[in-house]
Amino acid sequence: MAGKVKYRNLSQAERKIYLGEFYSMVSLLKSRDEVKRFFKDLLTLSEIVMISRRIQVAKMLLEGYFYKDIRKKLGVGFSTIRQVDRWLRYGFGGYKEIIKKYKKKYPKEKQIKAIGNLPFSVDWLKKKYPLHFLLFNLTNKK
Repeated sequence: MAGKVKYRNLSQAERKIYLGEFYSMVSLLKSRDEVKRFFKDLLTLSEIVMISRRIQVAKMLLEGYFYKDIRKKLGVGFSTIRQVDRWLRYGFGGYKEIIKKYKKKYPKEKQIKAIGNLPFSVDWLKKKYPLHFLLFNLTNKK
C-alpha cells in the first residue's frame, strides 16, 4: 500500500507529468459550473474550505487588513496569513491576478460582504451539515 506522495520525492519527469496534466485539465474548464463540479469531485469539502479561506486571506491582505483583523474575521491562524502574505509578496502573482480579474468581473455590490456567511465558512458548514458537527455542537451548546 502506497503512502502519501511528497513533491520533493518525485523525479523531475514525474513532477512535469503530474503538474502539467493538472494545469492543462484545469485550463480546459470553461464555465463556473464545470469548475464547481470538477473541484467538488476532486477535493473534499475541507480542502475546498482551506483553499477558499486562503483566497479570502489574500483579498483582505490586498485590501490592507491587518493580520489580527483577518484572524478575527476568518478564524485562520497567523501562520496561514503569513504564508499567503509571503506568496503575495514573493510568489508568481497568481493570487493578485485572479483577485484583480474577480473584482473587475464582479463589482463590489455583487461580492460577498459578510465574511461570517461565506459559503464553505465554518459557520456555513455547521448549518449545512449539522450531523458532521454533532459532537462539536453538543459540547458548545450554551
